[in-house]
Amino acid sequence: MSKYYLNYLDELESEAIYILREVWAQFENPVILFSGGKDSILVTHLAKKAFCPAKIPFALMHVDTGHNFPETIQFRDDLVEKLSVKLIVGSVQESIDKGRVAEERGKSATRNSLQIITLLDTIEENKVDCAIGGGRRDEEKARAKERFLSHRDDFGQWDPKNQRPELWNLLNGKHFEGEHFRAFPISNWTEMDVWNYIKRENISIPSLYFAHDREVVFRSNSWIPNSEYLKLEEGEEVLTKKIRFRTLGDITITGGIESEADTLEKIVLEVSAMRKTERGDRSDDKRSETAMEDRKKQGYF
Repeated sequence: MSKYYLNYLDELESEAIYILREVWAQFENPVILFSGGKDSILVTHLAKKAFCPAKIPFALMHVDTGHNFPETIQFRDDLVEKLSVKLIVGSVQESIDKGRVAEERGKSATRNSLQIITLLDTIEENKVDCAIGGGRRDEEKARAKERFLSHRDDFGQWDPKNQRPELWNLLNGKHFEGEHFRAFPISNWTEMDVWNYIKRENISIPSLYFAHDREVVFRSNSWIPNSEYLKLEEGEEVLTKKIRFRTLGDITITGGIESEADTLEKIVLEVSAMRKTERGDRSDDKRSETAMEDRKKQGYF
C-alpha cells in the first residue's frame, strides 16, 4: 500500500471521528445501528478510537429479524461483552406477534422490509434522537443521496429532496420533538477503503467474510445460503461451494460469491478487481429499480 493511500485512510479516519464527536456533542441519546456487518463493526471501531481512553458513549442497537446468520449474532454478543457497552435489540418477531407487521408469504418472502417498523418503534421506545449507521455512498444510488446528518421527520421518513446543507463541515442536528437523525460517518469511504482499513487496523470481523465451504443454492445469479428459512423451488439443488459474503444481511436474502479469499490480504486483492457493487448479490435490492430508496423513505437504514 502506497504512502499516499495510507495518508488518505488517515484523512477518512479523521473525518469519521469528527462526525462521531459532533453527534455526541449535538444529540442527547445517540446509538450505533449495529448489524454485525463490516461497516457497523468499522463504525464501532472508529467510535472506540474517537473517545479513547473512555468507553464508547453509544449503545449498540440491533434490529433482530430472527433470520440472522448464527455467526453474526455470536460476533455481536462477543463484541458487546468485550467493549462493555449497552445492547438494545428490536425484535421483528415481536412486531409480528403484536400485529405491528405482517409476515410476507411466497417463495421469495423475506423479513427485510419488516425491519422498518421494528426500527422506528425501537427508536421511539428508547428515545433515540440520532442513529449512527455504516451506510456508504458507493454502495447504492439511494445511499449516495445521503448527507452526514440525515434528517427524519416525526414519522421516521426521509425526504431526499429536503436535506440540510453541510458547508465547511458545519453539521446541523437541530430537530423538533419526535424527529430524529441518522448519521453516516463513513459516507465517503469505498468498499476498498473499508477493507484496507480493516487490514491496517487488524479489526476482527465475522468468519462469513472469508471463503469457506458452505451449503448454498444458486438463485437470482448468486449463491443463497441453505437454511431452515429457505424454500427450495422446483429444479433447485443444494450444493457445497467455497463461498464468502461481501455484505451481510438476512440469511434469506444475502447472496455469496465463489471465492478463494480466506485472508484479509486475499480479500483486498479480490475486491480491487471487482466490477460489481457489493450489494449486487442482495435479493432485496433486486425487487425494483428503486427498492432501496423506497425503503429508506419509509424509515429503513
